[in-house]
Amino acid sequence: MTDPAPSAVRPEGPWTHRDVAANGARFHIAELGDGPLVMLVHGFPQFWWTWRHQLVALADAGFRAVAMDLRGVGGSDRTPRGYDPANLALDITGVIRSLGEPDAALVGHDLGGYLAWTAAAMRPKLVRRLAVVSMPHPRRWRSAMLRDRRQTAAASYIWGFQRPWIPERQLTADDGALVGRLIRDWSGPRLPDDEAVETYQQAMCIPSTAHCSIEPYRWLVRSLARPDGIQFNRRMKRPVRVPTLHLHGSLDPVTRTRSAAGSGEYVEAPYRWRLFDGLGHFPHEEDPVAFSAELVNWLKDPEPDR
Repeated sequence: MTDPAPSAVRPEGPWTHRDVAANGARFHIAELGDGPLVMLVHGFPQFWWTWRHQLVALADAGFRAVAMDLRGVGGSDRTPRGYDPANLALDITGVIRSLGEPDAALVGHDLGGYLAWTAAAMRPKLVRRLAVVSMPHPRRWRSAMLRDRRQTAAASYIWGFQRPWIPERQLTADDGALVGRLIRDWSGPRLPDDEAVETYQQAMCIPSTAHCSIEPYRWLVRSLARPDGIQFNRRMKRPVRVPTLHLHGSLDPVTRTRSAAGSGEYVEAPYRWRLFDGLGHFPHEEDPVAFSAELVNWLKDPEPDR
């Protein structure tokens, strides 16, 4: 499949763009630097470009930084199936293998964080360290969505995604205006600039992207009472056994701090919780300097304490 809009999802910069094959599909990555691999995984409603600041910071710190587009998003293949979290996590670990690396420090935000938790539990040998941003452990997420009315209300957009076709039309209407509103509404006081928002809107309007972006959330809700969802929830009982950094914005209106806190109970390794005061759902973009410093210092710490 050829990239339908290379200029929108492959903006120029110090990084290098290329495609890699993994888990039966083709994935677009942006990479920069040499050293131990740090794999960066975006969330909704974004694509790899959300990590543009961290790519530079990590490369400057001596790491090989790679930001990938998830299946169905950005410059990656838009396949008809494969949007359950287990398969999406295998996409990530497959890309790590395709890059010729034995393992990676895995950094995930939002949905990418959910998948990072999943990958660390499913393929522990491929995940050297784990950093999760704005997302609780999958079992915590499930419990909060079902039992915490405030979290259920905060994530109302996920329930809205369960309707057929309407959410796709809403995301792409008026050149992706809803994407811009979501990003601004979910941010703290440090709002993103108009150019950044426009970039995300353009990426969402690439044909099939809105549908593929919504499919993982449809699975998460529709599988809650299905055997495959129950089985996945059981699989996530397997503890994470690598050092874990959990980052969260104190003003996140989508994922409540209370929902994310406590995820350390699923980590049988050094676990560090870091709350960014005054930041919202996108701390890595709202304050990239502070966020990158926290991440780099933790990655370089040979013995991150609990």
